[in-house]
Amino acid sequence: LLRTAKSGNDWGPSELHAYNIRVEFQDAIAFFGVNPLPHPAVADEVLHNLAATDMVDDNNYKLLRYMDFAMDPVPAQESAVDGFVVFLLSLLGYVPREKMARARTDIPLLICGESRHATTDVCIVYADDNLLLVQEDKRHKEPKDPEPQLIAEAIAAFQSNNARRTHVLGQNPIPVETIPGITLKGSSPIFYKIPITTELAESVALGLYPAAPTIVYAHLPKLPRPARRLSEGMRPLDIAIILSCYEAFKIFIN
Repeated sequence: LLRTAKSGNDWGPSELHAYNIRVEFQDAIAFFGVNPLPHPAVADEVLHNLAATDMVDDNNYKLLRYMDFAMDPVPAQESAVDGFVVFLLSLLGYVPREKMARARTDIPLLICGESRHATTDVCIVYADDNLLLVQEDKRHKEPKDPEPQLIAEAIAAFQSNNARRTHVLGQNPIPVETIPGITLKGSSPIFYKIPITTELAESVALGLYPAAPTIVYAHLPKLPRPARRLSEGMRPLDIAIILSCYEAFKIFIN
C-alpha cells in the first residue's frame, strides 16, 4: 500500500489500511462499560419538547436553535455543526473551568518524514493537551469520510501531546493513549475510542507499516428509527438516548 505525506484532512480508507488500522463497532454496554446508560444531565424540558420556542430556559432555547442550524446545512458552505457541538459540550459539562473548547484547531502531523497538519472541527484542550476531537461529516459539500480524518487527528494529537511533555514539561512521553473522538452528521453522532501507541505514531512519522494492528472502537447510538437517523438527528425524543451516550462518554475525557 502506498504511504504518502498527506495532511489529516486528506486521509481516507486507504490510509487506515496502509497503517494497519481498523474500526470495530460495539454496543453501548461494551463501548461505555456501564449498564444502564446514565440519565442525561439536562433539564426535563429539553427531553420533552421539540421546539426551541417551547423552552423556558435561555440555554435550552439556544441548544435547540443551534441544533436547527446544524440540521440544515447549505451545500458548498461550512455548516453550523461546530457552533452546535461547542454549545452542546459546554452545556453537558465537558468544558469545566480548566478546559477549553476550540474550533478549527491545527495540530502538527509528522508523516512520511514530512510535516503536515490535521485540522479538527472542534477539540477540547487542557493546558494545550488535546483531550477530545470532533470531526464533522461534510459530505454535503465534499466526498470525504470523516472517520479516517478523525483518526489522523488523534495520531497528530498523540504526537503533539508527547512533544509537549518531552520538550516543554521535561516529562517522559507516554507509550499509549486512548483519545476519544466524535463524528457528527448534523446532530447525529458516532463515538470513538482511538488507541494510539508509540509504534503507530512512529510508523506514521516514518511512513512504515506497523506490525501490530490498531483497533479503534466505535459506537453508533441505537435509535428506534435508524433509517431516519440522519434526517432526525437528536429529534424528537431520541434526544434522550443520544444525550445519555454523551453523558456516559464523559468518563473518557481525562
